[in-house]
Amino acid sequence: MAFSFKIINKKEIHSIIPLVQKLTNNKHSDMVLKERFTQMSTENYECAGVFDDDKLIGVSGLWFQTRHYAGKSMEVDHVYIESEYQGQGLGKQFFKWLYDYAKSKGCNTSELNTYVQNYPSHKFYYNEGYEIYGYHFYKTL
Repeated sequence: MAFSFKIINKKEIHSIIPLVQKLTNNKHSDMVLKERFTQMSTENYECAGVFDDDKLIGVSGLWFQTRHYAGKSMEVDHVYIESEYQGQGLGKQFFKWLYDYAKSKGCNTSELNTYVQNYPSHKFYYNEGYEIYGYHFYKTL
């Protein structure tokens, strides 16, 4: 199979919504996600896609920032690969591409959050060399 990885053009950011909906079990409407991704695209956010020829089969949001404890960092967000493509080493290839991309932007660290009950992702991230540094707290205002 001919897989490729690339940054999704900000004008095409809404193409990721069907995959994000699968990841989040349709937690938010398409309209809400369109508004949020439109706004995110004006901030320090980019999105990388995994393609099988021209078909988008995976995504990862990328936030770029400088942290006092880590220096310039890429935060990986909303990672999803279609289920029929999982378990074939594609995630490992994708993350290698993400790391190379982050390094090209001057990043020296990568971090992420993952849902507590998403055990398969925990195993994947441990195998990628991520360490747990703390807890992610969330409060609706």
